[in-house]
Amino acid sequence: MKQRTLAGNVAVAVFILAMWSIMVAFFSASWLVSDYRISGAQFDRLGLWMHCFRSLPDPHDEYQRRFFSGCRWIFDPFTTGYHQIRGYLMPWFIVITQFFFLVAFLGVLVSFILVLLFVLCFGPGQKRFLQLIRLIGFILVGAGISGGLAVIVFALFANRDGWMPGHSNNFFGWAFALAISGVIETLIAGSLFLLEANIQKKKQKYLANSQQKFELEQETKA
Repeated sequence: MKQRTLAGNVAVAVFILAMWSIMVAFFSASWLVSDYRISGAQFDRLGLWMHCFRSLPDPHDEYQRRFFSGCRWIFDPFTTGYHQIRGYLMPWFIVITQFFFLVAFLGVLVSFILVLLFVLCFGPGQKRFLQLIRLIGFILVGAGISGGLAVIVFALFANRDGWMPGHSNNFFGWAFALAISGVIETLIAGSLFLLEANIQKKKQKYLANSQQKFELEQETKA
């Protein structure tokens, strides 16, 4: 019996694309960006784990004696005063986005290992073949749902007035678009793996019935 059907092959291809999209978006600092044509903008761009500023005044310093510029990891321990504005940089909606997209990212990483087993090690004749395909499908669907929640929360709250300066000149960046694409691709890949599991189950059932029919015919001839 053929190891994978068309649904399985397409599922693997879509999964590779989804994994690339999710991973690039996860590490990118371009979820929200400032219009580069605006001179004197304080904000430059941000991602889930990195912020870039041109000249951001410390929001807790009413005398504006401290400014932040350049790109920094959100948990940067070396920049004086940066940890003091972490609460400003990570409001509740960013924390929720980070959590759900992290779940999606980990789900894709786990699925990558399982997909390697599906492609390189497991075949239809092995006992856990169907369970492996279903597991990949369910993990990817769960990762897609989690990632979907992350991008929805970010889309609803990240570019509202009152957070990053220059609100009217900020817009969602290419990494956010890539995150949305990765979420959709992850859901499609998960659905295709579940379809592949259903097809493989029917094929195994058909082969089992054919084998039983063949054995009965042999017994009748004998």
